[in-house]
Amino acid sequence: MSVPVSETTTPGHPPVAAGRTRGDTGAFLREFFRSPTRVGAVAPSSRRLAAAITAPIPERGEPVVVELGPGTGAFTKVIQDRLGGRGRHLAIELSPALAGLLASRHPGVEVLTGNAADCRSLVAERGVRAVDVVVSGLPWASFPQELQRGALGAVCEVLEPDGAFTTFAYVLAAQTPPARRFRQLLRDRFEEVVMGRTVLGNLPPAFVYHARRPRR
Repeated sequence: MSVPVSETTTPGHPPVAAGRTRGDTGAFLREFFRSPTRVGAVAPSSRRLAAAITAPIPERGEPVVVELGPGTGAFTKVIQDRLGGRGRHLAIELSPALAGLLASRHPGVEVLTGNAADCRSLVAERGVRAVDVVVSGLPWASFPQELQRGALGAVCEVLEPDGAFTTFAYVLAAQTPPARRFRQLLRDRFEEVVMGRTVLGNLPPAFVYHARRPRR
């Protein structure tokens, strides 16, 4: 494994949640209690975590970014800010309620309701054949092995040969069997996998996986 990279922070900004309003937390909690294995968290992610997980998005050109499991949009706004009107941003959300909330807040995002394992066909329906960056907010450590393999396989298929995949994991769950299995799966499916430093300002503390160059 490569040497860990530093977390990305924004000077002058404390580690508070990106868009973590009372309404966001309420929406998140409702979806969590309906299906905790699909949501995997009880609060939106922090600004520092959002900055770290979106770091691979190119600063130039017209990149195509796919966001998996955007929830209430803690990463969505940061992705939009980094793109600055360039390229395309497609977000795939399984929950119709959260998808509707996201679409109303971010009209520049192409919100698709569906399963991450179907991401290749979902983006193909929008005329996208290959993606530069996939940013995932999915609870991979909560997934059974078959779903981990299927969803990550779909991610690899949709990425460009030099594409990047980023996701995060909670520190407290990092040594559970499903988390270790996912970590090994990342190493099997990508040529480069880097673990970022712990983002202590997140609730709970988390770190980011940066993966590049999917193996076909």
